[in-house]
Amino acid sequence: MSGFKKFTDYLSLIKFSHTVFALPFAFIGFTLAVVYFHNVFRWPLLIEMLLCMVFARSAAMSFNRYLDRHFDALNPRTAKREVPAGIIKPQHALLFTIVNSTLFVATTWFINPDTHICFYLSFVALFVILFYSYTKRFTALCHIVLGVGLSLSPIGAFLAVTGHFALLPLFFSFSVLTWVAGFDIIYALQDEVFDRDNKLHSIPAALGVKNALLVSTILHILSASFVIGAGIIGHFNWIYWIGATFYVSMLIYQHLLVKPADLSKVNMAFANTNGFASVVFAVFTIASLLV
Repeated sequence: MSGFKKFTDYLSLIKFSHTVFALPFAFIGFTLAVVYFHNVFRWPLLIEMLLCMVFARSAAMSFNRYLDRHFDALNPRTAKREVPAGIIKPQHALLFTIVNSTLFVATTWFINPDTHICFYLSFVALFVILFYSYTKRFTALCHIVLGVGLSLSPIGAFLAVTGHFALLPLFFSFSVLTWVAGFDIIYALQDEVFDRDNKLHSIPAALGVKNALLVSTILHILSASFVIGAGIIGHFNWIYWIGATFYVSMLIYQHLLVKPADLSKVNMAFANTNGFASVVFAVFTIASLLV
């Protein structure tokens, strides 16, 4: 029982449920490479792609919890997280980061065996996703860096299959970048005062709630534009456009939920709305490719 409890503690540490944000876009990139660009489907490659996603995200989240443990302990909203609460020791969270980082890089070695391009680029990807945890200490653009980290999922999955870059998957990567940066700003609204008092940087701390929501809106308009652009240049069928419509609707909906004078529904906008947006959009996009 204690072993299972420890396992669930680590799942909570890395917020495993939030995998629904980036993973569906990785499936889009993978399917795009196989179907649209006529590459061979291989189960081992799909499993390797999934393992890379799990290892990379686990490394990034555990490192963030390790690095932010002192700030988390001071913030009433985060004080009960596993590391500041003493459920997981800081050194164990750091070890978990190192193990997952190593497994991520090692897994990429078996992808693209002819060129090992994913292996060489894995160090760049690892730097980005780990470096994000430092950014709140010196720039309000930390949300953009987080977006860049998650935007690697569709182009990374595409690259794993094809071994080369292409324009169409980049549209999906840019849609993820602007989508994630936009909803991370909404999430950061909860800590506007705390960040400012502790000299941490974020868009809400720099611009205030009202202007931060405006920036988030602009980013989500850009995200919708990239999704629409992908549909146009990819000549996707009507199934894709149903998913795209739902995705854009979810972007609009979360901005209707959160108002400058009422932040009570931030968590609903952050987790539920964006989780549904990602999964449903991916399902319709993949269906569009397969039909």
